Amino acid sequence: MDDLARFPPLLGDLDLHLLGEGTQSRAYDFLGAHPRTVDGVEGVHFAVWAPNARSVSVTGDFNHWDVRTHPMRRRGPGGIWELFIPGVSVGERYKYHIHSALQEYQVDKTDPYGFAAETRPLTASIVADLSHYQWHDEEWLANRARSNNLDTPVAIYEVHLGSWRRAADGGFLNYRELAHQLVAYVLDLGYTHIELMPITEHPTDVSWGYQTTGYYAVTSRFGSPLDFMYFVDYCHQNGIGVFMDWVPSHFAKEGHGLGYFDGSHIYEHADPRQGEHFDWGTYVFNYGRGEVLTFLLSNARFWLEVYHVDGFRVDAVASMLYLDHQRASGQWVPNRYGGRENLEAVEFLRSFNSLVHELFPGVLTMAEESTSWPMVSRPVYLGGLGFSLKWNMGWMHDTLEYIKTDPLYRRFIHNTVTFSMLYNYSENYLLPLSHDEVVHEKSPLVYKAPGDEWQKFANLRALLGYMWAHPGKKLLFMGGDFAQTSEWNFNAALPWELLEHPPHRGVRDWVRALNTLYTSRRELWELDYELDGFAWIDCKDVDQSVLIMLRRGKPSSSPSDSPDPLPEEPATLEESRPFLIIACNFTPVVRHAYQVGVPYPGEYRERLNSDDRRFGGSGVINEGPLYSTPGKVHDLPQSITITLPPLGVAYIERATT
Repeated sequence: MDDLARFPPLLGDLDLHLLGEGTQSRAYDFLGAHPRTVDGVEGVHFAVWAPNARSVSVTGDFNHWDVRTHPMRRRGPGGIWELFIPGVSVGERYKYHIHSALQEYQVDKTDPYGFAAETRPLTASIVADLSHYQWHDEEWLANRARSNNLDTPVAIYEVHLGSWRRAADGGFLNYRELAHQLVAYVLDLGYTHIELMPITEHPTDVSWGYQTTGYYAVTSRFGSPLDFMYFVDYCHQNGIGVFMDWVPSHFAKEGHGLGYFDGSHIYEHADPRQGEHFDWGTYVFNYGRGEVLTFLLSNARFWLEVYHVDGFRVDAVASMLYLDHQRASGQWVPNRYGGRENLEAVEFLRSFNSLVHELFPGVLTMAEESTSWPMVSRPVYLGGLGFSLKWNMGWMHDTLEYIKTDPLYRRFIHNTVTFSMLYNYSENYLLPLSHDEVVHEKSPLVYKAPGDEWQKFANLRALLGYMWAHPGKKLLFMGGDFAQTSEWNFNAALPWELLEHPPHRGVRDWVRALNTLYTSRRELWELDYELDGFAWIDCKDVDQSVLIMLRRGKPSSSPSDSPDPLPEEPATLEESRPFLIIACNFTPVVRHAYQVGVPYPGEYRERLNSDDRRFGGSGVINEGPLYSTPGKVHDLPQSITITLPPLGVAYIERATT
């Protein structure tokens, strides 16, 4: 009796139907390579989608890569092929040999649902068992499910694992080594989350992971799937969330990958005007095909369910939404209504967000969306795309343009640093200073500003101080937190030796101080997306390039509910609200005896100042108490008189008892 007759198919008719319909979000339970025991026989069940194949066979070390040894059986008209092979074990390499029915085309492909892969430049898939890791993050997952991240602190450290640190021999660190070293660093600096640039399998380091070939395989550059589970688990046990960069917008053209999979374009559109990103040299998913939706929706669920990640930064969303994205006239095909919107991609994104938020409460989805597409972070039931957050690319571009301008001329573009508040409440925004801002001759953050060395460091501290005060969650790319002086190089470790120099240690200590204040003071995050959480005290001091902001938390039911109780019983519930005043001076001139309006009488004090000598500043700080005096200033009934530091930011609080 041959293997086909001895071992019956494992996919039922309903499974096949749902896979083709695009409504199956757990396809990874059926497709790919799964170690199983069938009728007491141990082996591996293989299944792959190749609708236009004449034949498919499994090849690997176990059959000397002979395409004749293990032909697969076709299951119905949908194009699923499957086979159980006795004796195959975890760790064995394999591929699918596909002979197309449409032409004389034969190819060896890696498994689209493969859980592990060889390290580049080798390309075979590897049989993996993901069921044996013992997790210890139950408390983290339970707390996450009860949380609403929109009104909690989110300070993200964006990391490229291959260039954060390297081993002594210059090679990559393992996921387990990275877990201990990275978590210690992140905890020390006070971040709440880590965001990993793509860690799905990819063929070339130069793509930074954004040209994916293995959507279900964590890259083998840094270890095994169980090693990555340990990484996530260790982060969670230490109170750190893990986001991953996810790339459903395009995929690599490498011959062993998804492209032209069975001698036809089944994952991508056949028409290059729809199916290719010409600028990126990649293929575009066909979001209108059920099996492609199954592949992508299952992939999102896979990383959340199997690896316990806490959310996704979805890359290049604008390229998905617009059919003419980075395309010249004649290089794109309008939708059925003649428009430029990719209607199938819109529905996919809505399905993705609905699935994630329904099954995994507390998980965040973040859109890197650079246009004015409306309601990106509004619920699907209201007509939105359903993302939790949208990257505020407008804030990033405007703010960096302001910082790049000579302080002498900043008064002429004062609106660029205030404009973001005019649209701030149209979306749930995240403020990003990401890897994209420090590559391709854009210069590192510290050298974007003009002036001498002292002014450059002061500008960077002021930029970060303003960013942490502005409504919205925060993201900072590695190296920016200690003023890296070279552009990011994906092929080398960060220049940690810079921390031997006081100015760089000062920036690092400033970031630590900002995160410590941010996570401990609810007025800086509790009402990020409500009008009541922010107010300009003064945004009109154009000539002196000064901004004064007020951040507020929710009203407390009693003074004891506030993290900073007032010195006396408040007259009203409103007065019990915690608040901070943030003063920004974007010129190198010290502003003496500067009057700042405050909402209530009493004693105030400076909590943080970027010009403090411990941060590398010149030492222009406000020591001692700041007593308010009556009289309207900035339309507020009281005022305090402070000294504004040069190119500096001061955080001021009402004094406690």
